[in-house]
Amino acid sequence: MECCRRATPGTPLLFLAFLLLSSRTARSEEDRDGLWDAWGPWSECSRTCGGGASYSLRRCLSSKSCEGRNIRYRTCSNVDCPPEAGDFRAQQCSAHNDVKHHGQFYEWLPVSNDPDNPCSLKCQAKGTALVVELAPKVLDGTRCYTESLDMCISGLCQIVGCDHQLGSTVKEDNCGVCNGDGSSCRLVRGQYKSQLSATKLDDTVVAIPYGSRHVRLVLKGPDHLYLETKTLQGAKGENSLSSTGTFLVDNSSVDFQKFPDKEILRMAGPLTADFIVKIRNSGPADSTVQFIFYQPIIHRWRETDFFPCSATCGGGYQLTSAECYDLRSNRVVADQYCHYYPENIKPKPKLQECNLDPCPASDGYKQIMPYDLYHPLPRWEATPWTACSSSCGGGVQSRAVSCVEEDIQGHVTSVEEWKCMYTPKMPIVQPCNIFDCPKWLAQEWSPCTVTCGQGLRYRVVLCIDHRGMHTGGCSPKTKPHIKEECVIPTPCYKPKEKLPVEAKLPWYKQAQELEEGAAVSEEPSFIPEAWSACTVTCGMGTQVRIVRCQVLLSFSQSVADLPVDECEGPKPASQRACYAGPCNGEVPEFNPEETGGFFGDLQDFDELYDWEYEGFTKCSESCGGGVQEAVVSCLNKQTREPADENLCVASRRPPQLLKSCSLDPCPARSRVVSVWTACKGFGC
Repeated sequence: MECCRRATPGTPLLFLAFLLLSSRTARSEEDRDGLWDAWGPWSECSRTCGGGASYSLRRCLSSKSCEGRNIRYRTCSNVDCPPEAGDFRAQQCSAHNDVKHHGQFYEWLPVSNDPDNPCSLKCQAKGTALVVELAPKVLDGTRCYTESLDMCISGLCQIVGCDHQLGSTVKEDNCGVCNGDGSSCRLVRGQYKSQLSATKLDDTVVAIPYGSRHVRLVLKGPDHLYLETKTLQGAKGENSLSSTGTFLVDNSSVDFQKFPDKEILRMAGPLTADFIVKIRNSGPADSTVQFIFYQPIIHRWRETDFFPCSATCGGGYQLTSAECYDLRSNRVVADQYCHYYPENIKPKPKLQECNLDPCPASDGYKQIMPYDLYHPLPRWEATPWTACSSSCGGGVQSRAVSCVEEDIQGHVTSVEEWKCMYTPKMPIVQPCNIFDCPKWLAQEWSPCTVTCGQGLRYRVVLCIDHRGMHTGGCSPKTKPHIKEECVIPTPCYKPKEKLPVEAKLPWYKQAQELEEGAAVSEEPSFIPEAWSACTVTCGMGTQVRIVRCQVLLSFSQSVADLPVDECEGPKPASQRACYAGPCNGEVPEFNPEETGGFFGDLQDFDELYDWEYEGFTKCSESCGGGVQEAVVSCLNKQTREPADENLCVASRRPPQLLKSCSLDPCPARSRVVSVWTACKGFGC
């Protein structure tokens, strides 16, 4: 207890000391800025455009040093410079053009993006490799790097956000909106593969609209990119992109790199015009182009004010609506422009009561009741769709949509559109016939019509629709040719014929039928079917086919049969003669008129058979040199089977052809010597 009693008198002293220390600390923090004079006015901006810096100063009022800085900065003149103003760092370099460097004048160009000291003024003498630091510091407001808002102030690189505030880390989104969420643009990416030919030397790769950003295209292959532009005022331009470099095209910076096997095109944006990237044929191989860019959503829904009240007194209702707004032209456009972007969600109409005061003629208050208790709500009503603007390849059809109101008696009348805005308006335009148009399809070439020399070859060309069916509708002007000349590099051992020799059956027959046959079109025309088989297996017979009068219904893409008198022009033949070859190996006698009906003006019957060499006879000697004679046979040129020699023209028989054989020397003859026998008889 004594201890405690002795300590009690000292406790207030400790508490007072603590309060005094706390008071001095708080007072020193409060008076820290009190040692400074007030901030002075802001200086003039270091630049008139493009973002500069301004500073303000203050004076220390204490005899001792003051804590803190005596200078502060802020950004200023944050408006874009006109294109002709040029680069700020380049202006500072060019200011030294009239100052000698080591006794010589140079034209100085800026050296940007120095990673070690971005705020020093380094310049390069034009046409040389000489790089000199002409000043230790660039002027305040100079960008540290070309692709950044960070700026140099007093020789140090300061962070600048997209809100143009020093020290801010706020950045633009891919759409160019400061601190945005990326919802005002959409990513477009894709690949194009060239399909150029001798008749189609250039093609459109992609159209990049005004305001797009971060554009990048990479071409791989022998072809070449070039640009076409169109400004909002309608002015058109073109840039051939003939060499590597950075160009200004309609006030948009274009960076182009050309390599032996590829080309790279970059545009940071935002584009100041509509750019159409095209490709020009420069080689036999195909090229591919990969592209990516951010396209601005230039059409957005905008909510309207409330429409007029449905009643002047006694209670009514009024609605808001939404209209499609073009951000480029600042005007209202048709709703389908906003429907193009899935990101766009049309605001729902708002409904509110209005003019609730009782009407003067009324002897009391009129009760506000739901509108549909009196009669049905106004509704949208549409007319039938118009015919499609195109029979294939994508067209449009339209209809009229109006707001109508039905009274108690059932009479329908047109009313103002705002009365129907509580429900979405039906579309007035829609795509139609979006399937591909019929295209020509060329099949493989036939063998050449001759086995030696110059002849012809044929192919079948069909008009194929989007379902893969043989149909009509292809343009005759774009039809590929069905025959061409061909050369067999084998010498012909017979008199020279009239060249080229036309085709023999069956290739000519098939090509001729498709050439003569008509395709179904939107105009009534005769359409023959395929010929039937020949009525005989040998000799002369007949073939028949069905010929109909038909028309193509473009709306339903179906074919309808018509009476024969609906089709103009001569009706194709439905019967013709055919020849199936000789019977039992006999040589038939042919009427020239009949054979002419089968072969037409193409050939004489004797051209169906011809002489050909078929190997050689056995060598006349087994060694020491002999001869072989070529065997000449009369062949059916269709079946390649031997035929009677009377069917081939004797005057065309090829000359005798001999060749030497068995040239090796014969072996030497053996000699045998026998023993003499004993002599018998006279004279031994």
